[in-house]
Amino acid sequence: MPRYTIEEFIENTSQKDLGQGKFELERERMLEVNLDGKVWTKRGTMVAYLGNVRFTREGVLEHGLGKFVKEAFTGEGLSLTKAEGTGKVYLADSGKKISIINLDNDSIYVNGNDLLAFEESINWDIKLMRKMAGVMSGGLFNIKLEGKGMIAITTHYDPLTLKVTGNTPVYTDPNATVAWSGNLKPDIKTDISLKTFMGRSSGESIQMAFKGEGFVVIQPYEEIAFVTNTS
Repeated sequence: MPRYTIEEFIENTSQKDLGQGKFELERERMLEVNLDGKVWTKRGTMVAYLGNVRFTREGVLEHGLGKFVKEAFTGEGLSLTKAEGTGKVYLADSGKKISIINLDNDSIYVNGNDLLAFEESINWDIKLMRKMAGVMSGGLFNIKLEGKGMIAITTHYDPLTLKVTGNTPVYTDPNATVAWSGNLKPDIKTDISLKTFMGRSSGESIQMAFKGEGFVVIQPYEEIAFVTNTS
């Protein structure tokens, strides 16, 4: 384990301006937001800030009645905090690795648990996977983000992106699926025989099926979710 003097420790661990824009990776598990206006963040992820910054919990009807109803249905999976002002805000989520994606009139779906922050310029909506409702109570909803601006997502360990083509569909464990391109609409595929053999539902017996042209982001970790019997 490295040993430092106080001066060496400060030099090695001090904050550094990287000039990357509004969102910067201060560390691979720490996001720095160079705030001059407003951003939306996952509630409970602020670990420090500098400057004149105000944090406001998302209003009940701030994003309209439709989103309010969806948020009420999905529970605490998407709880947002609005950060406003001028300064620097540092975000982290349970030590998960952070990736910054710059949307340029693109769209992407992100699992509700894995969205860390996004710029005010990004349009977003909650999308419910009704086919999933009878299968699992976790990972039921995701967020569609589109427009121009930065978003930050989190993964347990390093993410892996798989290309989906017309000749190569991709099947993933719902609990390990982080994000996918906005043009894809996954179906749910179940393997009843394998489920029966194993005696319980799992990623092997319940999969998300991606077909068409696009990409899927997975992580080497299964988010905790409760699975119900669908037989």
